Amino acid sequence: MNTVPLRKLPSLVAAGLVLAMAGVGTAGVAQASAATTTEAAQVAPPRGKAAATSSPLYKTGTLARSNCAPGEIQRGSTAAYKHFLQAFTNCLNRAWAAEFKQARMPFSKPRLRIITTKRNTACGRWLTGASGVYCSSDRTMYMLITKTELRNPSPVGIGRLMAHEYAHHVQQVAGIMPWYGQVHWRASKAGKLAYSRRLELQAECLSAVFMKSVKDTLPVDEAYYQQIIDWFGEKGASIWPQNDHGSSRNQARWMQRGWDYGAAAACNTWNVSAKYVS
Repeated sequence: MNTVPLRKLPSLVAAGLVLAMAGVGTAGVAQASAATTTEAAQVAPPRGKAAATSSPLYKTGTLARSNCAPGEIQRGSTAAYKHFLQAFTNCLNRAWAAEFKQARMPFSKPRLRIITTKRNTACGRWLTGASGVYCSSDRTMYMLITKTELRNPSPVGIGRLMAHEYAHHVQQVAGIMPWYGQVHWRASKAGKLAYSRRLELQAECLSAVFMKSVKDTLPVDEAYYQQIIDWFGEKGASIWPQNDHGSSRNQARWMQRGWDYGAAAACNTWNVSAKYVS
């Protein structure tokens, strides 16, 4: 995934609005939380194209509101930042494990690795400007703590980023990303970009679904989050060197859908007309 240079963002949304393409991560780590598996599900997830177009996750309804209060991040405190990242990941684990259980699909948690310097990962080189990425090869979320972010941490911004990267893990476990990898590899250059946009816009939508579910306890101020959406609607596309994340309008469109409906069903980017994922 590409990344959002922090220097290009307004102060309101600078912290934590960095995105990263699926399949990028790092090797050297500061800490890790072991991946564990939830209790066995009753049915196997669909495979192939159906995993993306007809996922059982689209039938689970509104993502249940959950208590997620990882606390504030004290400026300059790496320990507080790490605590927030782990606590917020625990919130994501609980919410999505319950969602997969409702969909009667097997689920396993991603690993979390917190680093303080950019390093290569099982999926390749660390991208310039990235604060967090998900690597599907080792099912790991890599979160980078930088001095810049320590100076002015934003719990909502950081949480939105983590929810986006976690959404890629949701896509992986649900069978969407494995199918995506196959068709993306065989596609033309234009086709690769088109598939990438559907993947990324869905992750952004699912991120908003989760943020809506914890708005009362994180908390997430609706006006603040709307300003984030509006920012993407104006400048989202200008961030990327190629159109692999969608137009500014469509980035905002899918973020808004996720927030408004609060359900994975609102995030099916695989069945819509190309104009909505352009």
